[in-house]
Amino acid sequence: MVTMARSARQSISTRLARWRTWIQAGFLLVWLDPLALRLHNVCGPVFHCYSCPLATFACPIGVLGNFCGLHVFPFVAVGMLLIIAAALGTFLCGYVCPFGFLQDLAGKVPTPKLRLPAWLGYTRYVVLVVMVVTVPLLWGVDHPLFVCKLCPAGALEGAVPNMARLAAAGENVVWPSAIKLSVLGVVLASMFFIWRPWCRVLCPLGAIYSIFNRLSFFFLKYTPQDCKACDMCSSLCKYDVLPDPGLNVSGCIRCLECTRCKAISFTTAVSAPRRTKAGTHPGQPTPADESAH
Repeated sequence: MVTMARSARQSISTRLARWRTWIQAGFLLVWLDPLALRLHNVCGPVFHCYSCPLATFACPIGVLGNFCGLHVFPFVAVGMLLIIAAALGTFLCGYVCPFGFLQDLAGKVPTPKLRLPAWLGYTRYVVLVVMVVTVPLLWGVDHPLFVCKLCPAGALEGAVPNMARLAAAGENVVWPSAIKLSVLGVVLASMFFIWRPWCRVLCPLGAIYSIFNRLSFFFLKYTPQDCKACDMCSSLCKYDVLPDPGLNVSGCIRCLECTRCKAISFTTAVSAPRRTKAGTHPGQPTPADESAH
């Protein structure tokens, strides 16, 4: 029975990974608001600027930052983010976020990909604490280091379409700041040479979700007895987080590509224990495997 349940979970995980691009495209229709609902008073769960002409919901990072500038605690936005993070961790980053989808599409271009050191992932928390919370709290949302003043999603989805609209109407074009355009240019260029550079290095929303990767209700599970020490999980992981003893590290966006390896599956806290045996991890044989030789 346990084996059958594990096989079913592994099968679902593999199918999700295989259909990930189509799932991301489907959610893109939700965030780009084909029905023109414009629910900008509702905070969405993904990184997507509300100033985009097609944005359905408000950006949660923009909401957090602006409420900090008002010295008001955003209970609804924070509550929503905590509930989602506790349930799924960074699963939304891998399957739902439109800015992440854009980076995935750019990453499919066959260019040499650079590897990033793991410590760079901690800069996301610096962005969250400094640019999203501290700067607007102390100096207001007009400060040049406020996150929305530098956000590449805001420049791409809001400023660029607005510039095009003004130019088409024959009006004076309002240009964003030089530093904002520079940040956008660097992020767009790096998408072709680094897998998800914004998500891995700078995204404050990903920082919030990643904190809960080891605690979330849904998580990745490693089954040592199914591991063949083939290093397949490491070759499938584009984000350099595998092999790792715990799988559910903060750098993982839960794209589930690693679940193509039969030793790893996406499961729930009620169906399986979270921890693996000490000293074992994907790509290494278990003590039982070694004793059998």
